[in-house]
Amino acid sequence: MPLKEKLWNRNFIIACIANFLVACSFNLLMPTIPIYLSEELGVPHSEIGIVLSSYAIALLLIRPFCGYWVDVYARKPLFLLGLTVFIATFFGYYFAVTVLFLVILRFVHGMSWALATVSANTVAIDIIPASRRAEGIGFFGVNTNIAMAIAPFVAVNIYESYGFHFLISCALMMGFLSILVVIFIKVPKREKLDKTPPLSFDRFFLLKGFPIFINQLFLSFGWGTLIAFAVLYGKDTGVHNAGVFFLFLAGGIILSRVTSGKFVDKGHLHKVMVTALFVIALGFVCFALFHSIYAFCISAFIIGIGYGTLFPALQTIYINMASSSKRGTANSTYLTGFDLGIGIGMLFGAYLGDHFGFSTMYLITAGFCLFALIYYWFISRKVFEKNRVR
Repeated sequence: MPLKEKLWNRNFIIACIANFLVACSFNLLMPTIPIYLSEELGVPHSEIGIVLSSYAIALLLIRPFCGYWVDVYARKPLFLLGLTVFIATFFGYYFAVTVLFLVILRFVHGMSWALATVSANTVAIDIIPASRRAEGIGFFGVNTNIAMAIAPFVAVNIYESYGFHFLISCALMMGFLSILVVIFIKVPKREKLDKTPPLSFDRFFLLKGFPIFINQLFLSFGWGTLIAFAVLYGKDTGVHNAGVFFLFLAGGIILSRVTSGKFVDKGHLHKVMVTALFVIALGFVCFALFHSIYAFCISAFIIGIGYGTLFPALQTIYINMASSSKRGTANSTYLTGFDLGIGIGMLFGAYLGDHFGFSTMYLITAGFCLFALIYYWFISRKVFEKNRVR
């Protein structure tokens, strides 16, 4: 029996630490900006959706170019560049008192986050042994989920105790630490390209993965409604510290994510995907219908298990449909699917929440997830099997 390739080497550990730190800085703001806009600036829900989705629109516009850049140029310098601009943008929040300023600021933040995340994921995949790719992706993503568990819960408490500006200072501190850590990552050398690949659409988007991309939009719609409105929904239903939602959500993600990658590597990809889609839909139904602190937490945990199972499997689908020279393109397509779906979820979710209430919005989200399950089985599954390269 051949020995397993080592996953937890020095570079992978450093990459995981860096990923955790930058994810902490990012997730400190995600649940608190809607509260700040609603409670301190008096912004209606529909305009909150515009502010939140502006960063997703920026991600959508710049992400495909990031995939091309990391396939052509050195990945670590691009990672440091994106990270540095991302952290520097936090200073703008000290002066954010109007909706327009926040829209512009979130847009700039989204552009830098796009470069940082595409390059970070691609660097991580370069470091992870090919035979343990899905498992490695799962563990790498868990660091984001641990940050997502800790940061929003802590952020709501910091915001309520010390205010928005102190929260920004905390985000800056975590960001500076992430830059220092990234400096110590050693990225495997790649063969130099004889010439720069010509610009073409398939260098920005994995064309044969388009059906999977459409499938992904219905799933990431739900993620957009969660990060934008779960805290406000909790407050409406009487949950005093609705930041606890993210604690249970991330708990479910962490529990499932560290194991689902192993099942994918063993050849059970489609079973993992179908199970994940069903569990996510079930979690949203519970979230919409049952209104108590216990139901709030249990629903978050169920949704977390579903998304935690989904993330490494879905990313592996894209990676396994691309050649190594288009690994950045595959990653950017995967991340763009979330960007677009999250943006739609924030905008359309705000409309549904304003006109029909958050409960109806989350029931509709559950319906989208069930549709995604059917679509995957009859279309996406067959597309993957036809186009996989590994």
